[in-house]
Amino acid sequence: MPHTPTPPRIPLTVIGGFLGAGKTSLLVHWLQQTQGQRIAVLVNDFGAINIDAELLSKSNSDTIALSNGCVCCQIGGDLSQALLQVLDTPQPFDAIVIEASGVSDPWPIAQIALADKRLSLHGVLVVVDAAAVRAHAADPLLHDSLLRQLRAADLLVLNKTDLCCDDEIQACTTWLHDTVGPVPCLHSQHGQLPLALLQTDWEPASAAASDDEPAHICTDHCTHDHDHDHDHDHDHDHGHGHGHGHGHGHHHSADHANLFTSDSRSPDQVFHTAWLREQLQQTPAWVMRLKGWVRTHEHGWSEIQFAGRHASVQRARHTPAQARVLTIALRTPQQTQAMPSWMDAVWGAT
Repeated sequence: MPHTPTPPRIPLTVIGGFLGAGKTSLLVHWLQQTQGQRIAVLVNDFGAINIDAELLSKSNSDTIALSNGCVCCQIGGDLSQALLQVLDTPQPFDAIVIEASGVSDPWPIAQIALADKRLSLHGVLVVVDAAAVRAHAADPLLHDSLLRQLRAADLLVLNKTDLCCDDEIQACTTWLHDTVGPVPCLHSQHGQLPLALLQTDWEPASAAASDDEPAHICTDHCTHDHDHDHDHDHDHDHGHGHGHGHGHGHHHSADHANLFTSDSRSPDQVFHTAWLREQLQQTPAWVMRLKGWVRTHEHGWSEIQFAGRHASVQRARHTPAQARVLTIALRTPQQTQAMPSWMDAVWGAT
């Protein structure tokens, strides 16, 4: 009987990072520069994926097919089922990327790759908001969740460096090194990093960055030795040739799902852009993340974003099915009392 060759394993990459760090921006950027490669991306919410209309091929309730051969799948309540759907596709994908939620630990997700012989774990990439990460880490309610994400990383991406001066970037890079050890660290703006990160080992990843995609490993101040044997409280064998010594001993000291609450609205009214910007700048301190699409007098459909105390209102690149604003907040006594009335006042009653 002739021997049937074993098909190559599909590399799986997990993208983690706190709310608003820029995970989705990175995913969309990758989907738009695939250069013939078929990438499957598993996300928590289609609503956050702002894909240009000309790239869309077809979609249904849980899958978006792109004209470049890639696919987006919504995880829903069962990650394993969503992943099986991707793996059972007749034409195998070149790579699979899973987006972890902004409040979750990405390492348990990465373990899925170790349990399925069709997959190999490429690694865990954690996106960091350069302008907000140290403030979040100083919050006793967020500290454990944030550090758990950072310590799961094989590669850190210090994003939103355009919002920081050089001294702030250097201080943040030093803080990351002191916090998680010698983990390779890229700098980026708007999540613009080369797709080649999915095909190469991450130690020399900066060599793949093009001139128009600013990305570099560390800074002059960083003392990473890049031997990629970081053993900062983790121990997992990735099985993809790096000999990582992570040791993800996860001591869940808090129920992280109970740290946050969310509320969504579908406002019917048409807003003035200046008023929206004013409201976003006055967002209560307990709001961690706000995103969505609304109609404005100036631009028609507009995308609104709030993360790390930074806000933006800009013309939407595509027409959403409906207006929708999602707010994720830190669960505190003040928030529990104030959030419904604040949402009603700004976005309208449900």
